[in-house]
Amino acid sequence: MKVLFTHSYFLKFDAKQYKTAMPYPPLGTLYAMSYLKEHGYEVKLFDTMFCDSAKDIFTTINTYKPDIFISYDDGFNYLTKMCLTNMREACFEMQEYARSKNCKIITSSSDAVDHYEEYLNHGADAIAIGEAEQTVLELCNAFKNNTGINLIPGIAFNEGGSLKLTAKRSVIKDLDTLPPPAWDDIDVAPYKNMWVENHGYFSLNFVTTRGCPYKCNWCAKPIYGNRYNSHSPENIVLEIKKRQQQFGFTHIWFADDIFGLKPHWLSEFEHYIKKENVIINYKIQSRADLLLEEDNIIHLANSGCKTVWMGAESGSQRILDAMDKGTKVEQIYKATELLKKHHIHVALFLQLGYLGETIDDITLTIKMVEDLMPDDIGISVSYPLPGTVFYDKVKHQLKEKSNWVDSDDLDLMFENTYGKEFYKVLQRYIHKRYRHAVGIRALHNLKKDFSLRNIKNGLALLHIVTSESRAKKKLIALEPLIRSKF
Repeated sequence: MKVLFTHSYFLKFDAKQYKTAMPYPPLGTLYAMSYLKEHGYEVKLFDTMFCDSAKDIFTTINTYKPDIFISYDDGFNYLTKMCLTNMREACFEMQEYARSKNCKIITSSSDAVDHYEEYLNHGADAIAIGEAEQTVLELCNAFKNNTGINLIPGIAFNEGGSLKLTAKRSVIKDLDTLPPPAWDDIDVAPYKNMWVENHGYFSLNFVTTRGCPYKCNWCAKPIYGNRYNSHSPENIVLEIKKRQQQFGFTHIWFADDIFGLKPHWLSEFEHYIKKENVIINYKIQSRADLLLEEDNIIHLANSGCKTVWMGAESGSQRILDAMDKGTKVEQIYKATELLKKHHIHVALFLQLGYLGETIDDITLTIKMVEDLMPDDIGISVSYPLPGTVFYDKVKHQLKEKSNWVDSDDLDLMFENTYGKEFYKVLQRYIHKRYRHAVGIRALHNLKKDFSLRNIKNGLALLHIVTSESRAKKKLIALEPLIRSKF
């Protein structure tokens, strides 16, 4: 049987990400394709990343004539976990067209797990829940052999007009038993071209683990849950070496929720990087409480880590505790100090608008940013996703809109201390205020470091100060109390 894979992330549907121009191939999709190929299936990928419309896939469906159509989102990429409605509607359109061509249809995505009925009503035969490589194989076997699917673990489907959910599927513990992603089945050239044209280098995505053992109450984990399983460092390094020779990338985004958590993993990773003579720069995601051992920071630096994106979230301990984050503000400060000491860039994820947040909490977050002066910041607004404690607290307030349209939507969809417009202006104000501080620092540094980066940051200062002032005036109009705080 012929199987056509796709995914539902369209870069052009997400204006902010298109402008950022940092596309990554659908890694989760490539893993699933490789797993089916290993078990004898003929597979093909239609990559939607650079498409203009869901209709772009129609010609491929007509010419390839697949027996099975699989929309399999990249669960390693946070953008797909955001369950954006632009992408949902595109997936529906692709599913419906494939259904009209008599394909059997399987869907695997965070959004489909949150909205079984909608995806089933728009053409899907089964929704794969959780880690899905094995599930997809068993579904394909059932469709090929014309047998029932009701005993396959980890799916949702319709039977006799009723929604059915089967038993939960166990996750794969030994990740090295999985075949490597099907890199030979995707055209990497447009990704490389966009990176090189906009940034001067090419970055590719890898994962070393699946899952996260922490329990932040706003973070949805519909795929791997609170399990945490790893590839061996040797497996990862050999794959990097092979693909670097094939594609010529010089930078990696390790898309793990938490990189290098297991004891001794980082030291072994450094060992194999050096043994195989791999030269690479990379960025990771981590937590403050995991970045307090200097030996681990040294292993990161020695193996090529250039940037750590730290889930700081807030400078207010009260908010971190309300989130069940499990970290301390002082740990964020200490981790930042250690990373900078070893010349690793620090980038902070910040989350505004958590339940009960006040001006005082926001002020502490701004203070933390200005105290630490990270190399970058990313700001979001609290976003309730099904399956989380946070969602359960606010779901009664979610009415017509319960998902963002695109990644720059940032709509506060529940009642909080301040309104949605306040937070839209606030996140932009904090960005401008941060860039203002970066510009001032760049001017001071020009005397000792006449670099292009410092020149650009310094020249941008006038525009930033003006736009920061406008944002502050808007905030004061929305909430006069901030006049005395900011």
